[in-house]
Amino acid sequence: MPVLSLLSAVLVITFEQLVQWHYGPAGIAGLLLLSIGVKTRNTTCSSVGAALLAILVAGPALR
Repeated sequence: MPVLSLLSAVLVITFEQLVQWHYGPAGIAGLLLLSIGVKTRNTTCSSVGAALLAILVAGPALR
């Protein structure tokens, strides 16, 4: 079990760094809103975070 939790933590940190590198502070804010919304079961918070991430991902395609 400790190996699984360590691997999970490494994957989460790697994903966060990738989002921050590619999308900047707005990506981190979206990821933070999404994760807080899911943990607290707040649909408004998670929806705003998901929408922000979707806009960031679709942004270059719209130009």
